[in-house]
Amino acid sequence: MKFSESLKKNTDFQKVYRQGTSAANKYLVMYILENQLKKNRIGISVSKKVGNSVVRHHLCRLVREAYRLKEESFSKGFDVVVICRVGSKTCTQKEIADALYHLGRRHHILEDKE
Repeated sequence: MKFSESLKKNTDFQKVYRQGTSAANKYLVMYILENQLKKNRIGISVSKKVGNSVVRHHLCRLVREAYRLKEESFSKGFDVVVICRVGSKTCTQKEIADALYHLGRRHHILEDKE
């Protein structure tokens, strides 16, 4: 079951940056903002400082997969923007997933059912 879609428009990203709240750890920064929808919209941003397009796309896929695996545990009704930091360049799937779940718990939008 799919609970989310992607943020695509620059105006949506800017709104989350300006009005949302942020939390960060070693590898990722997460901004969240409540939306008036019954689903989450996730946007992933990876700067050119992190690496070339292959590296950036790889990180984007790692974050998206980590989110997909625990999508049902995230609270609904949020716009979420995840920014990959330069240190995430050499991360494994598990490290990215742990960083994402850590930020979800800090924002109180991830309910662990384990």
